[in-house]
Amino acid sequence: MIIRNPKGQLLKSNYTTPQQFRQDVRDNLWNTPTTGVMDSYVQANVVILPEIYAQDFVNFCEANSKPCPLLEVLEPGIPWTSKIADRADIRTDVPAYKIYSKGVLSSETNDISSIWRDDLVTFFLGCSFSFEYALQEENIPVKHQDLGTNVPMFITNIQTVPSNLFSGPMVVSMRPIPDNLVDKSVEITSRFPDNHGAPIHIGSPASLGISDLQNPDYGDPVPIANGETPVFWACGVTPQAVALTARPELMITHSPGHMFVTDMKL
Repeated sequence: MIIRNPKGQLLKSNYTTPQQFRQDVRDNLWNTPTTGVMDSYVQANVVILPEIYAQDFVNFCEANSKPCPLLEVLEPGIPWTSKIADRADIRTDVPAYKIYSKGVLSSETNDISSIWRDDLVTFFLGCSFSFEYALQEENIPVKHQDLGTNVPMFITNIQTVPSNLFSGPMVVSMRPIPDNLVDKSVEITSRFPDNHGAPIHIGSPASLGISDLQNPDYGDPVPIANGETPVFWACGVTPQAVALTARPELMITHSPGHMFVTDMKL
């Protein structure tokens, strides 16, 4: 069964395997955020760079493992996964891509086959959408899922550890957590270091340089109700903020919230 919103956008479908879901993505039948999709399967952020930048970006991820936990790196020119999924095609199996040219967002698409090059290296980074299932299993609400929206993401005043070309601010995702469940959410998410792990901050957004929680840099606003605390996790959208500073000749990423769904169980 497929569920669509009043605008006709695909919201949910009863997939039994990640392969089925990725086929719908490949066929352009799913182009909305992947939060809540294939519960208990790991989702991944995607960064694609020319080979000349690859080692610097690996070094950047290793120095900033909280926002950029590496799950798999493909060889130059190879578009098929081997570790995190069985020969998924990175050119077609992400619901939406962003293409940056020298740090400027030049286009968005759902298929990068026409611009694929033999020197492109694909990086998969862990994603906090992965642990949302674990939170819900412990009766901790995931509010943006309940509202049918994307998670809100914010550029912070926390600077990443630079690696030659790559430097810039950390991005965080925010989830309102009931006050009495904050400690439990920390304990649960700390079990998943490959998916950003425990929060980096709880409470005051101002200390992160965030002036308005209802005006996210990426994603959708989610209201904070009385009795809820904003909790912030490091986010794999960080490389997209870094791209604005690093200005590589080409960087292709997933569109925030539109993740690659792997075959890996949480």
